[in-house]
Amino acid sequence: MIFVSTRGDADLVSSAYAINRGLAKDGGLFVPQEFPQLSLEEISALGKMSYQERAVYVLKQFLTDYTEEELRNCVNKAYTTEKFGENPVPLVQVGNNTGVLELWHGPTSAFKDMALQLLPHLLLEAKKKTGEMHKIVILVATSGDTGKAALEGFADVEGTEIMVFYPSEGVSNIQKRQMTTQVGKNVKVFGIEGNFDDAQRGVKEIFSNKALAESLEEKGFVFSSANSINWGRL
Repeated sequence: MIFVSTRGDADLVSSAYAINRGLAKDGGLFVPQEFPQLSLEEISALGKMSYQERAVYVLKQFLTDYTEEELRNCVNKAYTTEKFGENPVPLVQVGNNTGVLELWHGPTSAFKDMALQLLPHLLLEAKKKTGEMHKIVILVATSGDTGKAALEGFADVEGTEIMVFYPSEGVSNIQKRQMTTQVGKNVKVFGIEGNFDDAQRGVKEIFSNKALAESLEEKGFVFSSANSINWGRL
């Protein structure tokens, strides 16, 4: 599957490149050139699979430059029993016709764990596929839950650094404690003056600073993101 920029960049890239870089060169988001179509029979069959099997099935529709074995390896490393229990996403019946899909069984008790435990593994495979030799610097703006989930996912992941920016007075005490006590040699957390929009605006300005990107690339670093602008996060 080929990915294109929402801003019309002429570059056509693989899913590995889109995950590795996060944003397109023109500042747009990477999106699939076309979306896969599943039959009702295929959708019905998903219900009989384990969560891990279902994740691999869906991922291989979009990440066609990854082998099924690579995707299964990423999924099995992300959704372990130690991190998520026996069933990562239990469907709990609360009435005759009502069920609740619980997304809080991950290591940080936030639904963001579902994506951010998987993204680092997809990113490491993407680095191999694209031949990326630079250390990837992950920039994250957060209002609380994304920051901790991203820190937990990327902590001590080889070849990466992660920097999280959050509004110092705009998150709960629990979220602040979760982020500022994160263990890992490659993690950094910054509380900023302002709100989440200020944090996100600052990260976007860093991404759009071409002079800074070129300077860092010369020193062996390249920016990427763990926010929802990264297709791997989606």
